[in-house]
Amino acid sequence: MWKRKELKYKAKQDVKKNYWTAILVCFLLALLTSEFGTSIIGVWQEDDSMDPNYIIKNENMIISDQINNKQLEESKERLEAIEEKKLNLSDIQIKTWEAIENTMNSATKSYKYIFKVWDSIASFNLKQIALGIGLSLAAVISLAFTILIAEPLIVAGRRYFIKATEEENAKMNEMGEIFKKGCWINVTITMLLKNIYNLLWYLTIIGGFIKSYEYRMIPYILAENPKIDRKEAFKLSKEMMRGNKWKTFVLDFSFILWNILSVLTFGLLNILYVNPYKSMTFAELYKELKKEDK
Repeated sequence: MWKRKELKYKAKQDVKKNYWTAILVCFLLALLTSEFGTSIIGVWQEDDSMDPNYIIKNENMIISDQINNKQLEESKERLEAIEEKKLNLSDIQIKTWEAIENTMNSATKSYKYIFKVWDSIASFNLKQIALGIGLSLAAVISLAFTILIAEPLIVAGRRYFIKATEEENAKMNEMGEIFKKGCWINVTITMLLKNIYNLLWYLTIIGGFIKSYEYRMIPYILAENPKIDRKEAFKLSKEMMRGNKWKTFVLDFSFILWNILSVLTFGLLNILYVNPYKSMTFAELYKELKKEDK
């Protein structure tokens, strides 16, 4: 059975052997995908990405007329009421509120196209047809980028880190294997199904959390074998995570102090060490689970 301390020790050695390339890979993933929270400002951190009240707060985008003025004022009043309640909170409560908001932003940022759909609906309700159409197109583009580029790139990152646990100075060109003919489409469809199933399970609240751990190894399985049958990938991940979900959750939680230090350094520590360290740790976890599953 794998042990947390041993995984982390191996991961630290892996980071030493591949430090600068690992940082570059993590930076690329943070910039273009949903990985690593808000380590850096990337395509997922635009100010309209996760704010369901973006249109109302930026009313300068709205062409005012008699039809929508009443709706706009009502929405602004609701927002003002929320802000007034915030003013009555203690410093600790405000910090807790902000921490929850940041966590939700980090957790949902890969689904920013959903919030753009929200924005477009709000625009149509305010009779802003042109703005609504523009935001709908932005949602479609964001969805296409997520499915076709970001998710396969996450798998490509997993491939690099698996290689980095096995050799010194692993090359970034390993990531290109995922985008080759016969691999890219399979990876794209499998990751899409994984995300859809997980999203549906989240409708049961606790089910989504459990399934997120059950599906945890799918990107690693795809990273090693991009052409694997989709059903087989789900089956293998389920078998590998059987009896390991809680231990993996504890492993995730064990990085809490690193996360706090990263916040205190405004994400700099994430970029320079924590992101590669976590990635190497979970690649080592995959290798251990793969051994145990044989």
